Amino acid sequence: MGILDFLLGLLIGLGLLCWQQVRQRQRLTRLLRELRAADVETSPFSATSQLALTVARQQRIQQQLESEVATYRSILEAAPVGYLQLDDENRLIWCNPEARSLLDLTPAPPNQSEGPRLLLELVRSYELDDLVEQARNSKTLCQKDWVFYPVSPDVLQLTRQRSYVLRGYAVPMPKQHVGVFLESRQEAVQLRQQLDRWASDVAHELKTPLTSIRLIAETLQTRLDPALRGWVNRLIGESIRLSDLVQDLLDLALIDRESSQCLHLRQVNLPDLVQAAWLNLEPLSRKKQVQLSYQGPESLPVHLDEARIYRVLMNLLDNSIKYSPPWETVTVRISTGLAEESTHSSSATGVWLEVFDAGTGFAEQDLPHVFERFYRADPARSRLPPNRSASSEASNASHSNPSHSSEAEPYHRTSSGLGLAIVRQIVEAHQGMVLASNHPETGGAWLRIWLPQDGLKPEPHKQPPDGLESKLYEEPRADVGSASLLE
Repeated sequence: MGILDFLLGLLIGLGLLCWQQVRQRQRLTRLLRELRAADVETSPFSATSQLALTVARQQRIQQQLESEVATYRSILEAAPVGYLQLDDENRLIWCNPEARSLLDLTPAPPNQSEGPRLLLELVRSYELDDLVEQARNSKTLCQKDWVFYPVSPDVLQLTRQRSYVLRGYAVPMPKQHVGVFLESRQEAVQLRQQLDRWASDVAHELKTPLTSIRLIAETLQTRLDPALRGWVNRLIGESIRLSDLVQDLLDLALIDRESSQCLHLRQVNLPDLVQAAWLNLEPLSRKKQVQLSYQGPESLPVHLDEARIYRVLMNLLDNSIKYSPPWETVTVRISTGLAEESTHSSSATGVWLEVFDAGTGFAEQDLPHVFERFYRADPARSRLPPNRSASSEASNASHSNPSHSSEAEPYHRTSSGLGLAIVRQIVEAHQGMVLASNHPETGGAWLRIWLPQDGLKPEPHKQPPDGLESKLYEEPRADVGSASLLE
């Protein structure tokens, strides 16, 4: 009886041992398949040997990946741009030295481990936090420029720290992580400010000599023989053109330096302002028999700077009249609605002001640059008939009567390149936006302006800086003749 019990126990033990080995082999086979090893069924090696080989191979792959990660990290540490890596909870995982310098981050002490911390605890920049959220939600590359104001716990450093402009690129990553590249735009901003200041200073110095030249020419105009007055008229016309260019430079400098602080906001009926601008340009429109077509409400109160928006309307309507063919129509359309999300972040209701004509419009390659200062399209790439060159067109235009011309002048022909730049500066000072394209129906230039209907909060009046004058609510520019400065 004891022998039978012994044999039965032995069989049960052997069965359990075999079952355990089969189960272990199944686990090893499953593990090998998960590790993507060689074919387990056809391999001449045992499962244990295959597992050892696979582990060794995975260790080599891991070492290679760690080496690549170390290489990329060393590149990021030596890169001239900052880099931040954030997890799904907006905690800072890692950043390079350039990012620490740009964001004024102090490294942790050597004896203290630096764990992940919330970004807003380390950097008081809500613009950066908003950029990260935009990239995480849209899952696309996002870009943003903002002014960063460093905050230091040391009171003595507060007066020494200065704000500077940053540009960030947020890249979405797996597991809701986000990588952010940062670069300083302060040098580019300072260079632009220096160029603008130089242009403003030159314009201010030229204003007095041009006024003197015009005064002398108008004095001689009545004292010369009729045969010689044509030369004086040309001299007066050129001096007026240069004076207008100088005034445009001064206006741009004024808006740049003061921005929204120089706005004098009040409630204005926008359709009445459009009508006033058109009536001021009526002599020019009557000369070419160009009509105005208004589409919109008769009354629409908007909170804005009347003089500056009047200047915007003057520039847009003057361009539309000047470059429209004779007997055509310039259309002004006013409506209410939201701004386009792709170009403006505001969700408030605003006013859309559209101006378009039936001229030749903008060349496609010029559309991204029409709001740049002094930008003028290359005449060789202008929209001219194939059998006429740009030079012959310009020559014919100078010897023909524009009222009898059958074609409109291209948009780049006689402009100084500052009109649309002034429009953009004024609109952006109102926290609005301006878009340029060609109208799908008429083919002419199509300028669209969006302004917040409630406007900005009125700010206290500030005198413009020395040397800058404002000439925004003005009469239309004369093309021939001028008012005598002797009166």
